[in-house]
Amino acid sequence: MGCAKRGYITGGVKDTIPPVIKLSDPKNFSTSFTKKEIKIYFDEYIKLKDLNKQLIVSPPLKNAPEIIPTSATKILTIKIKDTLSPNTTYSFNFGQSIQDNNEGNPLSQFKYVFSTGTYIDSLQLSGTISDAFEKKPDNFVTVMLYEYSPTFTDSIIYKQVPRYVTNTLDSSAQFNLTNLKAGKYLLLALKDANSNNLFNPKTDKIAFVQDTVTIPSENQYKLSLFKEKNNFKALKPSQASGNRLLLGYEGLADGSKVSISNEIEEIPVITTPYPKKDSLQLWFKPLKSDSLQVKIEKEAYAKTYWIKYKSQKPDTLQLSAQQSGTLHFRETFSLNSTTPVKKINKDLLRLIRKDSTAVPFTTKYLEEPQQIQIEFNKDPLEKYTLFVDKEAITDYLDRSNDSLLYRFSTKEHSEYGNLKLRLEGVKSFPFLVELLNNKGDVIATEYSQNKTEFDFNLLQPNMFTIRIIYDENKNGKWDTGSFLQRKQPEKVYYFPTEIDVRANWDVDQTLLLPEN
Repeated sequence: MGCAKRGYITGGVKDTIPPVIKLSDPKNFSTSFTKKEIKIYFDEYIKLKDLNKQLIVSPPLKNAPEIIPTSATKILTIKIKDTLSPNTTYSFNFGQSIQDNNEGNPLSQFKYVFSTGTYIDSLQLSGTISDAFEKKPDNFVTVMLYEYSPTFTDSIIYKQVPRYVTNTLDSSAQFNLTNLKAGKYLLLALKDANSNNLFNPKTDKIAFVQDTVTIPSENQYKLSLFKEKNNFKALKPSQASGNRLLLGYEGLADGSKVSISNEIEEIPVITTPYPKKDSLQLWFKPLKSDSLQVKIEKEAYAKTYWIKYKSQKPDTLQLSAQQSGTLHFRETFSLNSTTPVKKINKDLLRLIRKDSTAVPFTTKYLEEPQQIQIEFNKDPLEKYTLFVDKEAITDYLDRSNDSLLYRFSTKEHSEYGNLKLRLEGVKSFPFLVELLNNKGDVIATEYSQNKTEFDFNLLQPNMFTIRIIYDENKNGKWDTGSFLQRKQPEKVYYFPTEIDVRANWDVDQTLLLPEN
């Protein structure tokens, strides 16, 4: 007794080896290829995972190849459904899709290559993908080469698939185009929403190299993705209430003009953006009419809609505080209004401290967010009460508020941190400096015409990222690019490491900007 030792069946060492190809028919890297079917034999059962996303065929085929079977197998069959071009090297890159059936070990980046000509094209081109505005690029970015010819026009990217294509898949911001032939090409990249290898400006991001590329080339190309500004287009309005229409649009509505009329006269209208949507709110006084004419104009664009008007309840005036509880030192206490504000009677507003002494303040109304701002000098560790007496706020329908009261307080200065930022290597003025928190929200912005030192004081503790935007057209904001105009987006640079600002800390940070 006791000489036997209990144990457990483990099943052996875990399999970590990917599938091995035993042979291919025709052989990989075959020339003078004329077959319609390819068979690839493996040493174990395999499965295919995310084949639609992972498989890259270059040059693209009009009709997708049939890959069978889709269940576990030792033989992978590729059936070609297209007529192949003469003297062309084709590449089937399976990415990470081929895996062993038991453990899912991938046969990484397996490529089956053949040529319909007498030799395999072997030139390469590589580079990196970035986003023109965001810190990290999208995954599954398609990189393309269009061959230059006497009939080449820029419209080709909207109508024809490229000569060569690859994809960054989901793991890398780098790309590598292989099995290329020598020549002159247009190099571009797409975040291709429709996965059709064609550029759709409404849905796709694009990046392009300014000049043509000549292969062979040892250059490393940098492609920066951006979303083009679509041409303005107004959609048919819909009625939201008895005094408001919603007008959807494509592109940018800046500078557009909207008018409303019935069969008799033009109706006064107030236009405001609809929060977080590409829509305008069209405010007017309730009226009696069966239909309304809405006319939208912007530059050379003009569109007129007729809509049925139904009797509905109008929107009510409601005020809500933007902040509750704590008011931080970099914030302005604000009241959001559900309807456009016409008048603020400051005499009916009172701001007091906890000892009941009055606090001097000013008011400002921002039309775009429909927001009333209360500006005053904030003291640390103080409690405030804002009294909004009856009829202090009047909206455009001449309706006023009921009596309201808001309480909020501040913290000690020691609960915040300060950041002094010094920039070196600035290549041009003006530029914007933006401070982003760990959620990507813009916490502070400075616009510089000539200075390179900035103080961001009384920051809530956080990990911050610095974003620099070179404002080339001096309009105070970042501007995107245009492929047809061969215009690149304005340059954006991110400080590669986050800056830790803690409570009661003073951080002094120098940032060296790159030359390019």
